[in-house]
Amino acid sequence: MMDQQDAQPGNGGREEDIQNDDNLETMESLMQSEDAGLEFPSQGEIRTGVIASISSNQILVSIGAKSEGVIMGRELEQISTSEREAFKVGEEVPVYVVNPEDNNGNVILSYVRAREAMGWDMVEQMQESGDTFDGQIEGYNKGGLIVVVHGLRGFIPASQISLARRNAVQGDTPDRWAKMIGETITVRIIEVDRGRRRLILSERAANPESRQSIKERVIDELEEGETYTGRVTSIADFGAFVNINGADGLVHLSELSWERVQHPSEVLEVGQEVTVKVISVDKEKKRIGLSIRALQGDPWHDKAEKFAVGQLVEGTITRLTKFGAFARLEGDIEALIHISELSENRINHPKEAVKEGDTLTLRVIRIDIDQRRIGLSLRKVDSSSFADQDMKALAAELDQEEGDEVEEEDQQAAPPEDEVEVAPVDEAQPDEEAKPEEEPEEEKNGEV
Repeated sequence: MMDQQDAQPGNGGREEDIQNDDNLETMESLMQSEDAGLEFPSQGEIRTGVIASISSNQILVSIGAKSEGVIMGRELEQISTSEREAFKVGEEVPVYVVNPEDNNGNVILSYVRAREAMGWDMVEQMQESGDTFDGQIEGYNKGGLIVVVHGLRGFIPASQISLARRNAVQGDTPDRWAKMIGETITVRIIEVDRGRRRLILSERAANPESRQSIKERVIDELEEGETYTGRVTSIADFGAFVNINGADGLVHLSELSWERVQHPSEVLEVGQEVTVKVISVDKEKKRIGLSIRALQGDPWHDKAEKFAVGQLVEGTITRLTKFGAFARLEGDIEALIHISELSENRINHPKEAVKEGDTLTLRVIRIDIDQRRIGLSLRKVDSSSFADQDMKALAAELDQEEGDEVEEEDQQAAPPEDEVEVAPVDEAQPDEEAKPEEEPEEEKNGEV
């Protein structure tokens, strides 16, 4: 009897242990079922969360984890004041997981990084699709304009700004873009480099059709020989591009000046306003040829007026070619002595008759004003066909020399007034006044 009674408590203890084990299993399974509905965040992940609370030093965001994530410290400071004031509890916001669990067990989040990552995704898609973006000019630097696209600062190089906008500015300083801040602008994404945080935009690429139509219209309206006022848009080794009425025309290096120019930058600068003459219009190739020197007087014409056909001149040989020799005349005019005019005898090369540096008496045999050419001859210097002309020239030269000599003699005979000495009237020298008259030698010695 006792044995049975003593055994009963023992059986009850075992039943209690079994019940406790069942309770533990139930709690573990419950926790596992709860955890099964949670997705633990990983670093770099972007999630959409719900704002749980907002305070001055942190924002708690529910992201479906065990605990709420927090935006605080530097990540909170990076959010603009206007955006922070617009946040509301219960609002959905994108967040970037900076740290899934810090030393205090917090999930550290970033709103700015999430917006930035999403912005890069969007601009990459826009680049692929070729879509345009309508925004505002937020800033500028020396090289171009700044436009914010989906939260990212994009750069428009000056070369990618529309011609109309570039023509509206002057000079080459960064301030030339200042008045454009706040203006609306349509751009296209032309380069995206997320790693280098590089976003390049183009206004010109966003409006290719309008730019082309403007050029076609301008080309149809232009007339050769007309003058226009334009602005230098770019400079190259071979010339300068000038925009007139919205279309770029080329001023070739040879059309910049009558003087020798090595590079366009010697006489022009980007943004400079210039007056040009239209010298060619190619409607098929859509090219406009412009000239600056065509509006200037040709100094060669003035220098060439000193020469006449048949005149004897002095020239210095500057260079030799297969077809002749070039000689520099007075006024730095270069003229050609054709190989056939170098000698009475047949020669194979000019070096058989002359050499560089020779100073020779030459005869002018032709002058072509339109082509800016003067032809010379060495073999006709003593030609009888020019005898009369030479005699007249010699007589005129002798008359001139005789006249110069007479004038010189007259000048020598009548010296200038400032060289003639005029003695003062009644003005005696001090020494002469003090000096007594000399006595005869005999009187000095007492002899009569």
